[in-house]
Amino acid sequence: MKRLLFTFVLGSAMTALVACGTDANEENNGNVNSGNNANNVNEENNGNNDNEEASGDEEEIDTLVMGFIPSQDAGEIATTAEPLEEFLSDELGIEVQAEVMVDFSGLIEAMRTQQVDIGFLNPFGFVQAEDRADVEVILKSIRHGDDFYVAQYTVPADSHIESIEDLAEEEGLVWAYPDVLSTSGYLFPAKQLMDMGVENLDNHFEGLSVGGHDNAIMQLIDGQADFATTFDDARDALADEFPDVYDELRVIGYTDAIPNDTISVRSELPDSLKQEITDAFMSLNDNEEMLKIMNEIYTWDGIAEAESSDYDIVREVFAEFEDDLAN
Repeated sequence: MKRLLFTFVLGSAMTALVACGTDANEENNGNVNSGNNANNVNEENNGNNDNEEASGDEEEIDTLVMGFIPSQDAGEIATTAEPLEEFLSDELGIEVQAEVMVDFSGLIEAMRTQQVDIGFLNPFGFVQAEDRADVEVILKSIRHGDDFYVAQYTVPADSHIESIEDLAEEEGLVWAYPDVLSTSGYLFPAKQLMDMGVENLDNHFEGLSVGGHDNAIMQLIDGQADFATTFDDARDALADEFPDVYDELRVIGYTDAIPNDTISVRSELPDSLKQEITDAFMSLNDNEEMLKIMNEIYTWDGIAEAESSDYDIVREVFAEFEDDLAN
């Protein structure tokens, strides 16, 4: 997997996506990007969902837009998703287009303004999108047979840091993470560190928001950070390019379990279409070729139906940061 180029501006709001926000999966120095990122949806698609309502109660839709967050190389995601576009278009009888957004905030804003119909949101992204954009979760990912995962703390192999407790005790360390809205990349680790006694994260650490989980790991390889937080195990994404990554980088701990990331839909999407989308994605469980595509995009091994209450634990952690993230 190729190294994700640094096209993200430090200080905007998420190790991307997978981060896994990941987890988040894109880190910023505490600021969440404004809705300007919704402009990353191609202009040709901007009008697709501004359809006039049909004579009935449901709007007439001839194109569906899927929004992705880059937990890896954005260009690779767009290319890899092409067979998924074709499959869903055939299944639904509606053209389906994939768009790779800059960050979680951009995707949430695009769903709020009804420009993106289907969003691949991490847990925190979903909780925030449900609150701000009234999106509805319909599905969640399965990885390694589970519908949950953990965040991972990684340091250089020769680091003096031996545990998460060491991070909480030592000030001035450079912390690389994907995005301030990344579940595994930032928010769950941040809550854990606060519970260990870190009163002010910004004063205790030097934060480095880098736009993706693989980029967070790259900061360790390049010697630019003391530790990184990502989904487990983000080193896999760089193993082809850096075969010694498992020897060069050492895992020092994990967070508690986190519910897996979601497939969510915009608020004004007709209910009948929501069910068709749910059925189409669920059919991927019996389609080896399409499951391989999902694995290449976000390392999904399967898909399960989901409901809002599955993410109550995420809401509890989100509540700790809601005021900061709203700024």
